[in-house]
This record gives sequence, C-alpha cells and structure tokens, in this order.
Amino acid sequence: MAYPTAVNDQITDAVTQSNVKVLGESAAVATSNLYQAAANSLSTSIQNATFAQQQSNLIHQATTTQGINLIYAVDTASVADATKKVAQADLPASALNMLLLQSMKQSNPYG
Repeated sequence: MAYPTAVNDQITDAVTQSNVKVLGESAAVATSNLYQAAANSLSTSIQNATFAQQQSNLIHQATTTQGINLIYAVDTASVADATKKVAQADLPASALNMLLLQSMKQSNPYG
C-alpha cells in the first residue's frame, strides 16, 4: 500500500484503478484509431479511382462520338478514291482476286 496520506484510502484506490484502466485501454484505442485512419484513407482512394474512371468513360464516349461523326462526314468520292488506290497497290494477284471475289459475293443480291 502507498504511504499514508490525508486522503481516504478508497479515493486513492479509485484513482489508481482508473489510471490503470486508462493505461490498459490505450493500446486498444491507439489500434482502433489506426484502423479508422487506414479505412478512411482507403475509402477516399477508392472514391477517387471511381471518379477518375467515370471521367475517363465520359472522355472515351465523347471521343468515340467525334470519330463516328468524322466517319459519317467522309465524302463517298474519297472512299471510292481510297478503294481505287488500294486496288492498284502492289498486292499479290491471288490476294487481290480474293478481295474482289469477296466484294462481288457481298454485293450480289442473287448470290
């Protein structure tokens, strides 16, 4: 027991026990604070990743729309010119014949 004082022994015991309780709980409180901070950081990073993915999807959708608009805006004469250039390229004769046959089969409604 402690040295005799003018304070009642029961009060001294109560204060000592509450101090021991605080010291005993400090590890659990510190660990729970660490877990809460880690969970908060992880959830914030997940929210940021989700937001970035949503913004990326918007950009990809806008880019795709612009590309399709450009494809639809191409004049048919330029498509015919490009087809003519491809047909006159240095392809082997068998490959060129195969491409021509496939295009004829696709365009023949009776075939």
